[in-house]
Amino acid sequence: MQTEAYARAVFWAYQPTAAESVIDELVTTRLERTQLLTDPTVPMLWVVLDEAVLRRRVGGPGAMAAALRHVAELVRQHRIVAQVLPFPEGAHVALEGSLKLMAFPDAPPLAYVQGLGTGQLQDDPATVRRCELTYDLLVASAISPAASLALIESAAEEYDHEVERF
Repeated sequence: MQTEAYARAVFWAYQPTAAESVIDELVTTRLERTQLLTDPTVPMLWVVLDEAVLRRRVGGPGAMAAALRHVAELVRQHRIVAQVLPFPEGAHVALEGSLKLMAFPDAPPLAYVQGLGTGQLQDDPATVRRCELTYDLLVASAISPAASLALIESAAEEYDHEVERF
């Protein structure tokens, strides 16, 4: 879901001593994955974003505005459903890292759990069920998709105004 400028800023922040060629490769890979979201044969993605994703400046206000507009456009094209977990919700069940759930028509579900510098594919049914419960709790705590889209677009406008001031 990331734009090039946003992805590049994320990778530089995460790996500040990496060679530029390493960052370039990471960005290329990330953007290739992002391109999948425009393919109508790929299943729709449902994401829950912590409000910090909207508010933490990554790559400056111009990069943030463009990244958030990109997410909003994917929502409007019905390629993703995005829900925002607002700050007032406080601590939540996924503070340790991110998780991705994958369901298949002819195979058991999987979960990919990611933390600082690590990621593991989980196929143990009990572990996958815990991940599904975690996701369900996040969705229940998040604001509606419509309210989330409005918040994403509002945050993009705020970053646009910052760019205009400078």
